[in-house]
Amino acid sequence: MPKASSKPAFRTSSARPTARGEAVTAKQKKIQREQDGKDTANRAKREASAGKPKKAVQAGQQDYPAPPLPKQHLRKPGLEAEMELKPQFMAPNYKGSGKLEGLTALVTGADSGIGRAVAVLFAREGADVAVAYLSSHQDAKETKRCIEAEGRRCVLIAGDVKDAAFCRGAVKKAVKSLGKLDILVNNAAFQEHAESIEDLTEERFDETLRTNVYGYFHMAKAAVPHLKKGSCIINTGSVTGLEGSAKLLDYSATKGAIHAFTKALASNLLDKGIRVNAVAPGPVWPPLNPADAPPDMIQDFGKKTDMRRPAQPEELSPAYVFLASPVCSSYITGIVLPVTGSVGAG
Repeated sequence: MPKASSKPAFRTSSARPTARGEAVTAKQKKIQREQDGKDTANRAKREASAGKPKKAVQAGQQDYPAPPLPKQHLRKPGLEAEMELKPQFMAPNYKGSGKLEGLTALVTGADSGIGRAVAVLFAREGADVAVAYLSSHQDAKETKRCIEAEGRRCVLIAGDVKDAAFCRGAVKKAVKSLGKLDILVNNAAFQEHAESIEDLTEERFDETLRTNVYGYFHMAKAAVPHLKKGSCIINTGSVTGLEGSAKLLDYSATKGAIHAFTKALASNLLDKGIRVNAVAPGPVWPPLNPADAPPDMIQDFGKKTDMRRPAQPEELSPAYVFLASPVCSSYITGIVLPVTGSVGAG
């Protein structure tokens, strides 16, 4: 029988772990020294550029206007034709590819701003478009001209979305003129700033609520009987509905309601194969905003976003195409898509 060894099966050496630890420590100190040097250099660069205003961020194929913007205050509802700095809506770099070929759309508030930009891109993608608007006839005729220039049919429908009878009539006229209805875009809105909740009258609150929420409800209710499997509804929400806005109390409340309405209606219509989504824009340069805030406020409009500028309508409209197209978003419903110019909004 072999003799048992008195030596342990293995030895632990204190020297080797100590040496390894010292090597790791040295490596970490080297990393620290390198970063300290970079921090010093970066600090010097920041101090040298301190006080210099940062430029607006341009991340597309062209540069867009940035603050300071024209000090202009429009009378409501605001004519795009009267704006000193015209909103950019034609999206010249956007090439259509038939994503909406053979479909028909009804877009409210499509005489100008986001609605006009959406209507034009829908037409470029092959859709006929009914343009619903309040009273800006000159702007609406320009939208119609642009849609027809894309080779598509357009019908203009003037009226107030607060009125349920008008909404029913608008849907009927769109279907009669264009043959059917596949896409509803609820976009018409009323907005007016207020410094304090004490400035808000019940009359004003009611105007905002009935335009922005009741209008969407009335149009959706009128449209649903005409929609079929593969159809969709897109609602225009807002970053104010995600984050609130101190001077847009009533408007923010309605946009939050629109986001909830979008998700609830998406569930309600799910089994019919009708998708319902929303786009939540940040600050955009349509007539709505110069017709709200005073000139001094408009000058810096959009400056507080991470991109330090407002969006142009043509930077929003592709999001609506994406949500409208069954070849792009057939598996998407009940979402609120933030297009805000800031990191992490929503």
